[in-house]
Amino acid sequence: MTLCHSKFIIGVNKMKDVTKYGEEIFESIKHVNEYGIEFWYARELQKVLEYGEWRNLEKVIEKSKSACRGSGNKEGDHFVDVNKMVQIGSETKRKIRDIMLTRYACYLIVQNSDPRKEVIALGQTYFAMQTRKIELLDKELELEEDRKRIAIRNELKEHNKRLVAAAKSAGIETRFEYGTFQNFGYRGLYGV
Repeated sequence: MTLCHSKFIIGVNKMKDVTKYGEEIFESIKHVNEYGIEFWYARELQKVLEYGEWRNLEKVIEKSKSACRGSGNKEGDHFVDVNKMVQIGSETKRKIRDIMLTRYACYLIVQNSDPRKEVIALGQTYFAMQTRKIELLDKELELEEDRKRIAIRNELKEHNKRLVAAAKSAGIETRFEYGTFQNFGYRGLYGV
């Protein structure tokens, strides 16, 4: 094995580790609501992305909202303002502002963050890969629906061929007779 080949293998293995690490970080703060929709809280994402202060992440969120609108998406579908109660001392709580984020919103946030931070690069990789997985899954579901439609069409075509053969064997010869025969078939099928 050459030195160049071994560097490639080490690079591939490191990428696998980075991807797994990124997935663990971002999956650990993911939430799922009662409707099965996944979301992230911006305050939790702030900690993961190593933003020391909320106001610094807010600037990135505003840029991300702008990108969201610019891409023709509704900001409110991806960035939802919420209030949360947090513990600030012994048995003392206060309300703080937070934002529920979709996967797309998180993707925009990491894309608009500082890529020199390793965790940001991990986030960019993670959300890009997850978005691609979902796109591929959607395409697969779409193909499955197309296959079902084609199978149903072929089944209907075969059914109609059998119907024509049955009509012929029953002595149906003219188009008018066949139309009447088919009409009675539909009436029987739909209970009319």
